Amino acid sequence: MPDSPLTLRALNRATLARQMLLAREQTSVLGAVEKLLALQAQQAKPPFIGLWSRVAGFERDALQVLLQRKEVVRATLMRGTLHLASAEDYRHLRASFTPLLEASVASVLRERAKGLDVAPLVKEARAFFDEAPRTFEALRDHLVARHPQNDERAMGFAVRMFLPLIQVPTETEWGYPGTTDFAVAESWLGAPLRAEADLPTLVQRYLAAFGPASVTDAQTWSGLKGLKSTFEALRPSLRTFRDEKGRELFDLPKAPRPDEDTAAPARFLPEFDSLVLGHEDRARLVDDAYRSKLITKNLRVPATFLVDGFIAGTWTVEHKRAAATLVVEPFAPIKKKDRDALVKEGEALLRFMEPEARTFEVRGQLEHDVPPEADEAHSA
Repeated sequence: MPDSPLTLRALNRATLARQMLLAREQTSVLGAVEKLLALQAQQAKPPFIGLWSRVAGFERDALQVLLQRKEVVRATLMRGTLHLASAEDYRHLRASFTPLLEASVASVLRERAKGLDVAPLVKEARAFFDEAPRTFEALRDHLVARHPQNDERAMGFAVRMFLPLIQVPTETEWGYPGTTDFAVAESWLGAPLRAEADLPTLVQRYLAAFGPASVTDAQTWSGLKGLKSTFEALRPSLRTFRDEKGRELFDLPKAPRPDEDTAAPARFLPEFDSLVLGHEDRARLVDDAYRSKLITKNLRVPATFLVDGFIAGTWTVEHKRAAATLVVEPFAPIKKKDRDALVKEGEALLRFMEPEARTFEVRGQLEHDVPPEADEAHSA
């Protein structure tokens, strides 16, 4: 069958539906984590905010309980960065990222990797962490005492990439302190990890959470190369589309693809949200004029907000004494009805993030209205 065309707005709405951003969904927190496949978690707080924006009635304790029960884990996965994933997904999919993680030792360390005998280091690190969960600072001290001729940081990085490790949660506010303990994944979970990669399942799960998408989109999200052959093997079981640029997109046949006129509510996304990092071509989420604002020069991904389904600006929170303020920085003037929705959603976010504050305010460049003629042209 010929590829079906998808407009930009239809592609946007399909992605938001997968990401639980067309409406907060009535689902368990574990179910939401698995539906999203994983939440980017370079910092401890963002996954909590990401789930608050997606799950009806979400409360911090619900995720804390899953972390303590070892049903959700924080570990290195996509792109070699930290994510929250269900323990079952981590056990099944971690091996799919082994080539990426192991290859990163040579590509990142370069000259510093020469002379490292990784296998003995990993064996020593496994024994060290199996004695008790410990910090990486403690591991590096341990390895330097045994191998003083080696680069301390290089040894630590090699261990982090080669040895499957879980960060150990605590009862701190957002689940993890600034310096965390690590444990060997199999020991922490009390169960083995899958030994072989399962790229077909990874691709199907990706499409369920981020589709419709191209091969390049999937490779950007995962950090893996050479996924074209996996897509081709799956082609008979997938639907194909073409976007407005003519790119071929793949999707699961029964995945939701709402009408492009489906309403999309105002939503706030945390730093490093997986939605922002899920595709190579981000036109479905943000105007090309503002794409450069999504990733800074030092590779930080700022917190953003959605208006009519598209990223329309960034936000930060200021907390002074008993006052919590959400400061928004729109990319362009925002219509009054959208401003009102943003303020309402922003105040609710502040109450979630800063429950001990006594006053809550949303401020920023929201006072500039869209000129009436521009508003009418947009509506037309």
